[in-house]
Amino acid sequence: MTTAGLPEARVRALSELLLRLRDIRFIRYVLASVGALAVDMGLFLALLSAGMWAPGASAVSYSAGIVAHWLMSSRAVFVGNVAERGAQRTRQKALFVVSALVGLALTTAIVWAGEIGGIDPRIAKLVAIVVSFAATWLLRSKVVFR
Repeated sequence: MTTAGLPEARVRALSELLLRLRDIRFIRYVLASVGALAVDMGLFLALLSAGMWAPGASAVSYSAGIVAHWLMSSRAVFVGNVAERGAQRTRQKALFVVSALVGLALTTAIVWAGEIGGIDPRIAKLVAIVVSFAATWLLRSKVVFR
């Protein structure tokens, strides 16, 4: 017997289920990120083609991706952790925006540094995507939707 009188096999099964659910949430987050990335990169490439300054294009497109990501994250990824209406929901949205601004700052800085360094802005944007993804996942899973 284990704590709370549950047999060890049940505790182990419950632990395994919780780990699988956690993995599913991460997979959903990855899928939501891919959707937001499609918005971000599509707009980024369109703005670059229109002659916009690469760091500015990156900031504008990332901002559009933020909106897409909130919609997908709050409805499909962290659905059980979304606060109800009122002050808690407003706080959660504010924290989401803060996490997005961290990602925006990282993305814009990396694309800008790439431009200064003579790196193709599309390559710099790909590096920024990886860094921003890791940072926002940590912030959202540990702070925003905990």
